[in-house]
Amino acid sequence: MTTVAEILRSKPDSQVYSVSPSDSVLTALQRMADKGIGALLVLEGQEIAGIFTERDYARKVVLQGRASGHTPIREVMTHPVRFVRPTQSSEQCMALMTENRLRHLPVVDEQGSLLGLVSIGDLVKGVISQQRFIIEQMEQYITGR
Repeated sequence: MTTVAEILRSKPDSQVYSVSPSDSVLTALQRMADKGIGALLVLEGQEIAGIFTERDYARKVVLQGRASGHTPIREVMTHPVRFVRPTQSSEQCMALMTENRLRHLPVVDEQGSLLGLVSIGDLVKGVISQQRFIIEQMEQYITGR
């Protein structure tokens, strides 16, 4: 069973990208496009105030006819934000994501410090890697190598 901490360690880029609540939606979209990501944490200092995703943009900006350049993130971000601990399993994360229709989960330690962000893609990649390892072990056992 893979833990969130192990998934974070396996990510090639563990940096968490963020915006502040007062930043415009346009600023957030530009950052997401520049980094090739689908979500940004919204931070006030070191505290998680919310999360802004492509889904938020589609549903709360485009469909409501808001102007990206004049709409602050605080008006369209998702909050409160669900998070996970580094000791939780990938299976627990996937269940939480499925139940709540989420694609991204911040990882926060017991003291409340932000450690990273995991996406559904990170979790699926971890499951595939784990299954590949098991298959290789079984093949070696069967063939006697």
